[in-house]
Amino acid sequence: MRFLIPLIAVAVVVSIATAQTPTPTSNNAVPPGNAANGKKIYAAYGCYQCHGYEGQGGAGSRLAPGPPPFAYVASYVRRPTRGMPPYTQKVMTDQEIADIYAFLLTIPKPPAVESIPELRN
Repeated sequence: MRFLIPLIAVAVVVSIATAQTPTPTSNNAVPPGNAANGKKIYAAYGCYQCHGYEGQGGAGSRLAPGPPPFAYVASYVRRPTRGMPPYTQKVMTDQEIADIYAFLLTIPKPPAVESIPELRN
């Protein structure tokens, strides 16, 4: 019983803390972003070191083409669960995240394997 009370207290604190954590957007809408600025920010913050120059992945997850939903990306940037450092509001603004996301949306899908003559049998 004496272990149950601290466990409940921790659960209450965690639920209150997560409930009050603001999210960059409250709906699924993608805020307007500047893709050219996002490309510069992506390079300046070193995102390419783990995610590749075109978001293709590497040590970090693949981000493009077809990035995950903006709300997920913005939330993960603020509170990552793996080896990525958190980018708090003091480090990266919501607008900068929107700009990076706009850049990721501009990355085209690669050509189909069948369309590359060198890869045909």
